[in-house]
Amino acid sequence: MAKFLKPFIPRPGVLDPTPGNPLGYVTNDGLWAAIPCGKKFMIIHNGSQVKVINTYKQSVDFIQKQIKINKKKMSS
Repeated sequence: MAKFLKPFIPRPGVLDPTPGNPLGYVTNDGLWAAIPCGKKFMIIHNGSQVKVINTYKQSVDFIQKQIKINKKKMSS
């Protein structure tokens, strides 16, 4: 019998049952980004590292919270 070879899948995230975004997240203005760093996501603001967070969803939530905080500071 021949040995079974796994097929090559160029975008393995397509088959993930719990989808995230393995490529990361960037805001429209480009000031905030969450990029993959190993199995975690690194938060970057204006080119400097802010924090490392475990999941994609947590990193997007953190960025959105920081944007709201900054908007409140600017309006006061």
